[in-house]
Amino acid sequence: MKHGREDIFGGPNFFQKNEEIYNKFLNESVHHSLGFFILAPSGTGKTHFIVRQEEKNWIDGDTLWISTKAHPDTDWWTKGPEIIKEVDARSDVITQEAKRLGLWVLGASNNWLRPDAVVLPPWDTNVAYIKHRQENNYDGGLKTDQLAQLEAHRLEIEDMAKQKNVPIFESVEKATSYIEELYKQSNI
Repeated sequence: MKHGREDIFGGPNFFQKNEEIYNKFLNESVHHSLGFFILAPSGTGKTHFIVRQEEKNWIDGDTLWISTKAHPDTDWWTKGPEIIKEVDARSDVITQEAKRLGLWVLGASNNWLRPDAVVLPPWDTNVAYIKHRQENNYDGGLKTDQLAQLEAHRLEIEDMAKQKNVPIFESVEKATSYIEELYKQSNI
């Protein structure tokens, strides 16, 4: 069954670059003089990393994108390529603004914005993370019956990273360490 935009976005539902929303994230996390974005597909440990930070440097892209209505509050990633591309493009606008404000964003949505780093763990690790999340504490994202979609997204991310000369890391921890070192070297 094909879903229309109205079904996914709930009618006229404009995403927003709302200052109050950004201030909430700025107040709840470390504000940096330079923003960054790490792109990582579903099931790479983004949420696990974010909730375990001792110092909240990184924010969850999904939380940001849902707050600004760039992401519909549905399982939009199952609605086909047209909807996915639209949601990802809307997310890029929000991510670009968040970076401008000095936020560090970790998420899986990306269309045209060049990420600062990419996470692509080994395939078996990625699948194991998805299976563990699905069986223990499912909070959204792809499931084990959607591994073909995961594989396609990973290939898309890898191709984009190579074309745009974006460094690729096998774990969220390695990518965030790389960004932290870049930030230290920037002297901003």
